[in-house]
Amino acid sequence: MQTKSTDQPHLFQPLTIKSVTLRNRIGVSPMCQYSSEDGLATDWHLIHLGSRAVGGAALVIAEATAVSPEGRITPGDAGIWAEKHIEPIARIHRFIKQHGAVPGIQIAHAGRKASAARPWEGGAHLADNQGGWQTVAPSAIAFGGNLNKVPRAMTEADITKVQNDFIAATKHSLSAGAEWLELHFAHGYLAHEFLSPLSNQRTDRYGGSFENRIRFVLETTRAVRAAWPDKFPLTARLSCTDWMPGGWDIEQSVELARQLKAEGVDLIDCSSGGAVPDAKIPVAQGYQVPFAEKIRGEVNIATAAVGFITEPKQADEIIRNGQADVVLLAREFLRDPYWPLHAAKVLGHKDKLPPPVQYARAW
Repeated sequence: MQTKSTDQPHLFQPLTIKSVTLRNRIGVSPMCQYSSEDGLATDWHLIHLGSRAVGGAALVIAEATAVSPEGRITPGDAGIWAEKHIEPIARIHRFIKQHGAVPGIQIAHAGRKASAARPWEGGAHLADNQGGWQTVAPSAIAFGGNLNKVPRAMTEADITKVQNDFIAATKHSLSAGAEWLELHFAHGYLAHEFLSPLSNQRTDRYGGSFENRIRFVLETTRAVRAAWPDKFPLTARLSCTDWMPGGWDIEQSVELARQLKAEGVDLIDCSSGGAVPDAKIPVAQGYQVPFAEKIRGEVNIATAAVGFITEPKQADEIIRNGQADVVLLAREFLRDPYWPLHAAKVLGHKDKLPPPVQYARAW
């Protein structure tokens, strides 16, 4: 693992990966806000992301940010496909960095789950007369449920186009001041659709065998790594299992992580699910942490743990027990932007994370 620390790891021990040092092991997981217009970040995103940096997070990763208009989940998704998107994101990244956190971004293509309404508008696929668009995927198989639009099976030219979109998005992210780049290969979106036998029924070199199903992910990673400075971390989010018989599973994730490491990936963000609507997921406190632990141990690569991590002691034990190098919180950060400051107090590390001077009187 390309990580350095000087003491016994714990939640408030800094972590260095490449040229980037996290002040603690707490990060903001990417959370879609569905609040952009034509992909542009807004004041909402500044407050949403900036307040978590002020609250003591070491890493703030912007939501799944589309590499193309057709790669958005909804019309409200953030985007990074055009130069006009750079400065609104750069403004946010400057603020995040000013307040001691590392600015990160997750770049993504939604595949067959694109062209959907915002969650509070029902979340179903949009018809063409509702502002919807043609979706693409490895195979012409609908996701199911209320996402019943049948995607167009991608040609090799389509695959090359998407990979070029990832390269352009990487360059735009760098111009916007991102210092941590995450490739979204999870949650049933395009890259995961190539990985899972449940959504990939191709008979060409991008389907069938394990080696063929991971080809899109490896090629995309290689192309992005060439465009992303080696001094900054490159990470990938995986759905480590589909939670379905015959689907993608943890053993395949371990082998993919091994190959991603060889391509220059520095950390695996270990999530799960999202490939099909009817998976039975055993959601519970820390239910995905074992995936981070297994990949970390077997591949010798840094990992991030996610999934119902809510309590300071729980997060601290994940780091102390060597189950992951970083914990990424989502829902808990929505409830409490200052969770790291509260955790520092609970765990006796107030000296390692002083509050902003403007708030010091309250702490």
